[in-house]
Amino acid sequence: MKDILESFKLRQNEQAWFDRSEDKLVFKSNPYYLQLASGSEALRRQLIPSEAELEYLDYESSDPLAEEMHSPLPRMVHRYRNRIALLLTDNCAIHCRHCFRRSFTGTGNHNLSLDECDDVITYLNNHPEIKEVLLTGGDPLTLPEAHLEKILRRFRSDASDKNLILRMATRLPAVLPSRITPGILRILSDNTPLWMVIQFNHPHELTSESRQALKMIREAGIPMVNQSVLLRGVNDDSQTLADLFQGLLAEGVKPYYLFQGDLARGTSHFRVPLERGWQIMDELRLKVSGLAMPTYAVDLPGGGGKIPLTRSLLLRKTDNAYVFENCEADGREYEYPREK
Repeated sequence: MKDILESFKLRQNEQAWFDRSEDKLVFKSNPYYLQLASGSEALRRQLIPSEAELEYLDYESSDPLAEEMHSPLPRMVHRYRNRIALLLTDNCAIHCRHCFRRSFTGTGNHNLSLDECDDVITYLNNHPEIKEVLLTGGDPLTLPEAHLEKILRRFRSDASDKNLILRMATRLPAVLPSRITPGILRILSDNTPLWMVIQFNHPHELTSESRQALKMIREAGIPMVNQSVLLRGVNDDSQTLADLFQGLLAEGVKPYYLFQGDLARGTSHFRVPLERGWQIMDELRLKVSGLAMPTYAVDLPGGGGKIPLTRSLLLRKTDNAYVFENCEADGREYEYPREK
């Protein structure tokens, strides 16, 4: 808080968040991103809490992806048949205000233990249909290097599938690029096949420092894809996204997904109406090549899983919701609210 007061003149709606003591995603930053946010409204909105976060809608959830119902082991989510997600840590370099795992992030759950890792590998070996492991959190690259290396080596040495694909989900190239060190890259490149899944949400995050980090990752032979979140007041216009995706492509990063906002508690001020999202995508197709186009997608509420936001999966509209089927055609219907 002291650093914030030194760097920012908090606005009334921001100060109101700090003044209210209740269960909420705590504020966290680092000097690098704090400096960026001081000169960018879009980045400030991602970083500095506002009173709007304390407004909860009835259909919002502390577990918007229903991960708990698909968690046979602590920290592990097995929602899709051929892949799992593993939460290595609750720690992040900053706390993004749109975070959908806000009930886990920064809660002191600490890091995945080696015993927990062994339990996950046993589970993998009993489920040969699993071909990919998404390493996430929190941000896995905030782990101590020695601990991260031990975890990755256990997957490589003890998992039956020697071609198991690891996906490392990290925001560090955008929010703390100095953490992308030769030591980290050696650990990652020694444990291939491994993909890095990064999150840049605005062109202002593509600084000289972040570009250098992306260059180091690229030269280490680690393929990268980017998953952005469509955020109201941050990147909800086609030109901003075109600039971002072209910039990423120039650094060897494939724009992979553009996610519609999840129904996480206290994030309604970030969500863009679906009709506007579709309009933005239509405009974007006229501005960038297919290589720079991500898939517009949403994680359906109630555990419906991820679907591309194509109108072919839209069953109907009601006064209050869009009704979708999911990619698995499980016979269920999933509602996403019609917001303004």
